[in-house]
Amino acid sequence: MSKGKLAVVTGAASGIGMACAEALVAKGYRVLMTDISEGPLKVKAEALGAGWRVLDVTDEAANEALAAELFADGGVDALVASAGVLQSPLPPHELSMADWDRVIDVDLRGLYLGCRAFGTRMARAGHGAIVTISSCAGLRSTPLHGYGPAKAAVISLTTGLAAEWGRSGVRVNGIAPAFTLTEAIKERARISERDIKAFSRDHLIGRAIEPREIAEPVVFLLSDAASAITGVTIPIDGGLLAGGAWASYGGYRAPYMARNET
Repeated sequence: MSKGKLAVVTGAASGIGMACAEALVAKGYRVLMTDISEGPLKVKAEALGAGWRVLDVTDEAANEALAAELFADGGVDALVASAGVLQSPLPPHELSMADWDRVIDVDLRGLYLGCRAFGTRMARAGHGAIVTISSCAGLRSTPLHGYGPAKAAVISLTTGLAAEWGRSGVRVNGIAPAFTLTEAIKERARISERDIKAFSRDHLIGRAIEPREIAEPVVFLLSDAASAITGVTIPIDGGLLAGGAWASYGGYRAPYMARNET
């Protein structure tokens, strides 16, 4: 790969992570894509002209080893902490502690380990940018009693790390997506654990969000154009949060052009 800024993307074999890798390559970054298994990761990385590495984000030693290797070889300019797992919308008495622990382990602990390994070294080098991927589930009530708290913690962690490393030249920001049409969400819809039609109803834009619509703001936050932005998490939610209690008042307005007014 040609010399240029190096970005590491976790959870890059599919979904938002893959879209971020594609967008970063398009902007001229050298990209190292990581995921938990080789399979689709290698194929997609090679098609994109990116590097790849198998990484279990919950493995502390693996995170530290990869970061140490990359910083010994010139450093890392950007990290997109995107790896995560979903959760079934179950009541607490049906959500096993094994499943709860797995969500917390990957979505919170795994993200923290990656940020710690790469962010600490960025701070020592005096520059870098990190974007965490949380969720609007961390900003509102959902029946996701492991996933929602994990993502809320990621939002809190983002502000804490921004303050920790801000004077060392490292910016840390987050993106909180709403309902995004990733492969994982489509599979959940197939088994009736998500309702894609409801995405169109709940979002003010009248449709679900595409992964590329998350990736573009990620690239912006990593870029010099966002050089004065740190410690924030931006909801990319299609207007979900702004919709608030409109359902209690009959729902959103019909499109104005569809009205027959005299």
